[in-house]
Amino acid sequence: MSQTRQNSPAEKQLAQTDRYLAQAIFYSGLPAFVLAMSLLWATSWDTKTKITISLPVVIFWIGFALAAINRLKRSLLTLSNILASLREGDYSLRARARGRDDAMSDLTREVNRLGDTLRQQRRNETEATQLLTTVMQEIEVGVFAFDSEQRLRLANPAALRLLDVTADRVLGRSAGDLGLGECMAGPDACVLARSFPGAEGRWGMRRTLFHSEGKPHFLILIADLSRTLREEELAAWQRLVRVLGHEINNSLTPIKSIAGSLRTQAARGTLPADNEDLRAGLEIIETRAQGLSRFIDAYARLARLPTPNKVPTRVTALFSRIRSLDTRVGVEIVPSDPAIELFADPALLEQALINLVKNAVDAALAAHEGQSELAAVSLRLELGPGSYRIIVEDNGLGPPESVNLFVPFFTTKPGGSGIGLVFSRQIAESHGGTLVLESRTAARGCKATLSLPA
Repeated sequence: MSQTRQNSPAEKQLAQTDRYLAQAIFYSGLPAFVLAMSLLWATSWDTKTKITISLPVVIFWIGFALAAINRLKRSLLTLSNILASLREGDYSLRARARGRDDAMSDLTREVNRLGDTLRQQRRNETEATQLLTTVMQEIEVGVFAFDSEQRLRLANPAALRLLDVTADRVLGRSAGDLGLGECMAGPDACVLARSFPGAEGRWGMRRTLFHSEGKPHFLILIADLSRTLREEELAAWQRLVRVLGHEINNSLTPIKSIAGSLRTQAARGTLPADNEDLRAGLEIIETRAQGLSRFIDAYARLARLPTPNKVPTRVTALFSRIRSLDTRVGVEIVPSDPAIELFADPALLEQALINLVKNAVDAALAAHEGQSELAAVSLRLELGPGSYRIIVEDNGLGPPESVNLFVPFFTTKPGGSGIGLVFSRQIAESHGGTLVLESRTAARGCKATLSLPA
């Protein structure tokens, strides 16, 4: 039993278009044909002659119409096949454009240009995809891509190693099933201290929103911070041990030397009660012991910085108290609005500014050899974008060229403790601010800027 072949919708539409073209070309020539036949049959020629003349006209009319229809159909079919190939991703086909400047030739050239553009775009896209794939394969950062339903759609090798699974076992699973629920629900960026199936340690997590096919997706990046933190911790311990060892040795070396000399004299029995060496040695031991005690206290003070108790603090009253605490130089206070209040811990902020003003006074006096009338220190408040800036300036020699200004116990002043700047910066950072030391631009001296969020 034979089966009747069903035409596809595309074939039906093409057949209908052919009929429209044939009818349009046929009816466009019909008026001229009717006019020609009317004039022919209106003549006095005999019927045989009229039929003989009419027959070639009819054949010519029909043949011309069919030729025009076939030519137009071939051009449209060629362009249709090229557009279908472009839609399927095949950009190799091209149509031959005739040299004539007509609408069909222009259309053919534009379709060819479209193919060239799409081919170039696909080449660029392919190269970009290959680069992205290579980066995803090589980086040591776990990359997870979740769809709008929080189901995993992509994971790079580092992410799979982190979960200790293969891709076919995790793709399509939810973030909660993979143990990444806190990464989807928590802040956009944070540090995680936890264990994954493939590794444990401290991790830096960042979550980003992007859209694909009009739907929101989530990209989660997880980087191992353990090695970096260990290296920073080791460097910090090395610096601390170096400073502690230097200070302790400076105190213990003379104590050990003098104690050994006194022991030798005591063993020989040549140590009278009123011996001057005995008194001097004991004084040195006492002095160095006190210095060592002060050093340990200073270190403990840095390590026990309290959490700021922030309250509204009047700036003018704060500046007045600070100026009254150091009278070696008349500290100039630049007037500001007395109603301005800082949201800060007044005790901690005052201590930070005392340290900065004291350093400024010391620098100004040292630069002018103790002549207080030449030394100048100013204290003022400036309003910046989203912040308040407290600025302390002096006319000293400027800040020393050293990267160790904020290293604990580093000092360039004789008898200095080396914790004033460090302590002040810790106070600024505990308030969410910063402390910067730089040279003045308009004059000689140092400018200390303590910025606090408004």
